[in-house]
Amino acid sequence: MYSSKVDNMPERLPKFNEHSPKSELISSLSNQFMRATEYGAMAAAWVAGFGDKTMADKEATRVMREYLNSLEINGTIVTSEGERDKAPMLRIGEMVGTGNGPELDIAVDALENTNATATLDNRAISVMAVSERGGLFRCPDMYMNKLVVGKRAKGKVNIDASIAENLKVLAEVLNRETHELVIVVLKRERNEHIIQAIKEEGARVREVRDGDLLPGIAACQRGSGIHALMGIGAAPEGVITAAAVKCLGGGMQARFWPAPEKREEEISRLIEMGGWPNDIYTQDNLASGKMIIFSATGVTDGDLLKGVKFFGDGARIQSLLISKQKEGPLERRIVDATFLFKDGVELRI
Repeated sequence: MYSSKVDNMPERLPKFNEHSPKSELISSLSNQFMRATEYGAMAAAWVAGFGDKTMADKEATRVMREYLNSLEINGTIVTSEGERDKAPMLRIGEMVGTGNGPELDIAVDALENTNATATLDNRAISVMAVSERGGLFRCPDMYMNKLVVGKRAKGKVNIDASIAENLKVLAEVLNRETHELVIVVLKRERNEHIIQAIKEEGARVREVRDGDLLPGIAACQRGSGIHALMGIGAAPEGVITAAAVKCLGGGMQARFWPAPEKREEEISRLIEMGGWPNDIYTQDNLASGKMIIFSATGVTDGDLLKGVKFFGDGARIQSLLISKQKEGPLERRIVDATFLFKDGVELRI
């Protein structure tokens, strides 16, 4: 009874004997950049829970910078969070790596959700996206209005449509009633009108205190219980989200949102870096590269990733690694790893 399934199975399996130099390169780079977020996560977790978010951010940034500078790459940080509040950060425009190796663009947040790290709350991560030079959008650390949906709703919702219209479309394409929809929105005063409009239409709102990056990715994964991300959050995280959304086949629409108190300054900086405040950007604009790598490692426990667990001379960690080449297969893995530190030697298993 299983013969028909077994007969065509070889066609569905990866052709392991057909490795190309490009596939070997992306595999090697994926593992290296996952190691970067692993180190960032462990550094942040080591000082988590002491109420000092700046210290955790500083340690994650320091360790990640040291590791990136050891890699045989010619990397450029194209966007990173920290400019707005003068927090520790890998600076936009900073060169990383030895200068020998592939030319790469890197969008990074060494510690996403610093508040959760300081208080040992949920969903803190260390995260980055990587592409070939010119493959990720270069943008300042400002705000961005975002709408993220999964594959079935891609191209059918519109960031300029009303909340009611978008919820109606979502319900139709997902074959659900409106009251079954769960929309994630960052809990901020600037998003109150969005939260209220969703509730008025009868949909459910999951308000998150910090960190809208992983919820955006979860919206692209069936069975996550999240059907869309809406609202204004940080732009660097928007670029990183777009990289994962593109790999997963989801849809993202975004528009830069200058803070009212810094409007002229932020618009000027955005234009200087090649952006425009009135344009709508999609996952294909924000992550245009032919090769995309996304890596996130949990710092504290969350819905998608477990946080760092220290024991004796080691630590257990969990990462989400996504990569894709144009026309190539999607690679998506949850990676559990154990680091052992003894007598000055590090062992990863």
